[in-house]
Amino acid sequence: MFTIPEQFSAATKANFESQVAIFTTLTNKVFESVEKIVDLNMNVAKTSLEESAVTAKQLLSAKDPQEFFTLSTSQAQPNTEKALAYSRHLTSIATNAQTEFTKAAEAQIAETNRKIIALVDEVSKNAPAGSENAVAFLKSAIGNASAGYEQMTKTTKQAVDALEANLDTAVTQFSQAAAKSAPKAASKK
Repeated sequence: MFTIPEQFSAATKANFESQVAIFTTLTNKVFESVEKIVDLNMNVAKTSLEESAVTAKQLLSAKDPQEFFTLSTSQAQPNTEKALAYSRHLTSIATNAQTEFTKAAEAQIAETNRKIIALVDEVSKNAPAGSENAVAFLKSAIGNASAGYEQMTKTTKQAVDALEANLDTAVTQFSQAAAKSAPKAASKK
């Protein structure tokens, strides 16, 4: 049987180790996400430079202003679609990172709660007579904190889902508007 200070010391050490583990996990997730964003940006920059060179050659070879404007207008739709694809990919990276952060945090909090409850149960077995109310209060506080966290997690997930849905709707509407305006702009020239 451990004494109460030894139990708290062991619990503190275990909590510190789990915090270091979660920090390491989250740091790795951040680096993975940054790496994906850098890769995406490098690919976009490379592709953009290549396409810009081709477009510049086409524009410089235009025989008259009408052809120049036709070539310029024909670039609007593909560029809009590329920008939308980029934003979708970037949103996907951010959403995946947020999901991984949430999973890691939920696992950490669940494990910490389990350890705290186990510690409280162990301490309550060895607690002096008359401390039942204090132990019950502590258990209640832990339960309330857990319930609060669960509610916050649900609310955050709902907010993220709503944001993603709104972003998808905006991208779809923008795509449709761009698709309609490109032919109109070409016909005005």
